[in-house]
Amino acid sequence: MVFRAAVLSVKLRRLEQANLLRRQRAFLYNEAFAGIDDIATPVEADYARHVYHIYAVRVQERDELRRFLEAKGIGCGVHYPIPIHLQEAWRNFGYSEGAFPIAENLAKEFLSLPMFPELTEEQIEYVVHCVSEAVGLEALV
Repeated sequence: MVFRAAVLSVKLRRLEQANLLRRQRAFLYNEAFAGIDDIATPVEADYARHVYHIYAVRVQERDELRRFLEAKGIGCGVHYPIPIHLQEAWRNFGYSEGAFPIAENLAKEFLSLPMFPELTEEQIEYVVHCVSEAVGLEALV
């Protein structure tokens, strides 16, 4: 536990820089994906700054894209596969599948792409190239 605290105290001192680097990486992704209608990128509100702890895009065929990217050596993830109203903790509210169809559809579409401060432009270009290939487009970067 002490070791974890020591590591986190060092990381905390570098948090602003890490957030800035993730924001820069997200900008590169956003710029590259701007011309692909099949990919919805994160939106940053005018009144806030996103820190891009994760970079989740929306795609119709999420599971297929995930398998394709993993086959290309790209780690990606599904962070929120179950909408809140269908999670065990909310069972007492009596909601069932179909109660919130938009949330249910979104839960099937979000895919988290690689995002960390040390991510290089070359790595981002590779991810974008592979995503573009998967959705049937030529790479945009």
